[in-house]
Amino acid sequence: MTETTGPSRRGDLFAGVDSDRRFGGPATGDERHILIDVLAAQRATLQLKCSGLGPELALRSVAPSTLSLLGLVRHLADVERRWFRRVLARQDAPALFSSETDPDGDFEGAVPDAATVEEAWEAWRTEVAFAEHFTTEAPDLDVEGDDAWRGTVSLRWVLIHMVEEYARHNGHADLLRERIDGAIGV
Repeated sequence: MTETTGPSRRGDLFAGVDSDRRFGGPATGDERHILIDVLAAQRATLQLKCSGLGPELALRSVAPSTLSLLGLVRHLADVERRWFRRVLARQDAPALFSSETDPDGDFEGAVPDAATVEEAWEAWRTEVAFAEHFTTEAPDLDVEGDDAWRGTVSLRWVLIHMVEEYARHNGHADLLRERIDGAIGV
């Protein structure tokens, strides 16, 4: 007779210190700090979902989709760049991985090559660092920029939009990572 210890999961959960620390920030207090913390947790979740992987980050979801973890990293680097550099800081900063002539370049160019993987992570880290610096140095959350899609937007709106953007794509990342090696988690 086999002894049971209770329900089990169908896969191993992500573990480690990064997993435990992501959502431990303040739930009350200053709005800027809460938004910064929640966005940082979403960024850390993306990193966690991609941890320990190399060229397999380019594994696509299901044909004909071009969705991959590497494509998400490239896409989110472009999204960070767009909202913080181009819209809010008003810099002339074209997208790194997509363009008007190649609007899906962020996903199409996500190929299983070590240099492509490193380039994507370096771009993402650079854009996140710029966004974090911009956000902490802004005089307040009412700093505004103009966007062709949304019109005038505030830093507050951009931070909320970025949380939504990461949360949505982290849901995709859950499924993509599970397909690669069966790892699941929050």
